[in-house]
Amino acid sequence: MYSGQSVFSQIMAYLPLPRFHTCVRRYRGNHKVQRFTCLDQFLVMAFAQLTQRESLRDIEVCLRSMRSKLYHVGIRSRVSRNTLANANEVRDWRIYADVAHVLIDKARLLYADEDYGRELKASTLYALDATTIDLCLSLFPWAHFRRAKGAVKLHTLMDLRGSIPSFIYISDGKLHDSRVLDLLVPEPGAYYVMDRAYLDFERLFRIHRGQAFFLTRAKKRFQFYRRCSVQPDKSKGVQCDQTIMLKSPIPAKKYPQPLRRIRYLDPTTGNRLVFLTNQFELPAVTIARLYKARWRIELFFKWIKQHLRIKVFYGTSNNAVKTQIWIAISTYLLVAIMKKELGVEQSLYTILRVLSLSLFEKVPILEALTVCEMQNQDNPCRNQLNLFD
Repeated sequence: MYSGQSVFSQIMAYLPLPRFHTCVRRYRGNHKVQRFTCLDQFLVMAFAQLTQRESLRDIEVCLRSMRSKLYHVGIRSRVSRNTLANANEVRDWRIYADVAHVLIDKARLLYADEDYGRELKASTLYALDATTIDLCLSLFPWAHFRRAKGAVKLHTLMDLRGSIPSFIYISDGKLHDSRVLDLLVPEPGAYYVMDRAYLDFERLFRIHRGQAFFLTRAKKRFQFYRRCSVQPDKSKGVQCDQTIMLKSPIPAKKYPQPLRRIRYLDPTTGNRLVFLTNQFELPAVTIARLYKARWRIELFFKWIKQHLRIKVFYGTSNNAVKTQIWIAISTYLLVAIMKKELGVEQSLYTILRVLSLSLFEKVPILEALTVCEMQNQDNPCRNQLNLFD
């Protein structure tokens, strides 16, 4: 009989505690705290994420029913909804943002062995996008978005190796997507794939000067003049491959270098897409394939909204909302790290569903995640009729 740690303790073992306590000391998170420490807060909120708790009262009731097991999973204090609400309200959210970035660095190292193909070689492919999390303006008056609607934006730069976010910024709903480019430090040789919301030539030229490559889509009424063209391979959907210069005076001043314009017809959907990039060496079909990979960040946003608690919040203050989002991201990263280090083949969705039911069971994680597939044996002497015979 297995008598080791619970499943929850085995997951939290991937949290680097020395780095965690360094983040806590940086912002004096445990200053004048006697019982419910920042680690207790993180573990309780991670439990709420993994089990999809609905409210603070729901968290309190569930954990108190497991009172005899809390000490062994690392929660040393008595869990109260008022104490948890106060911790989310007053403890600096930057503690958990820094913890998430520590986990990001660890996860990116684990997933660095994944490859995109021979064309990119050792280059890194990033997808940049933002998703809006709607909020009630009367409950979240600080989350300005529209006149009668509140929201926060989750700006994410994702390393498409393993779908690991490498940069995350949380803002109110009014911040334009392109302004996040000011916060990025271009990585030489990396590829940044973005949609049309990031078409700002001054900021794109900054990426170009940083010796990185960008790929985005052109807007309508885009004015340019053609310098030269390459014979396109129309059998693969490429309709034109041009080297252009910007025509309008202000954009031409902001981006004085040539751009590559590719018009592509998607053979599966029939959509016509116009790409702009500063990469002139890769084939046009490869450029289109790189932009198609950008949809993985859309799937990431959809996944975390469906399977993590980032649409319904346990508190209404700016600090509480950001604390919950950063701990949710940290929980996602812990599961991704565990999946990689243990070599688990199941999807993250399957892993989370299993973990939500077995957190306090004392079984090895690999045993808990074992999926038994029922195999139907074909018996030629059976009397049961087959519908499709």
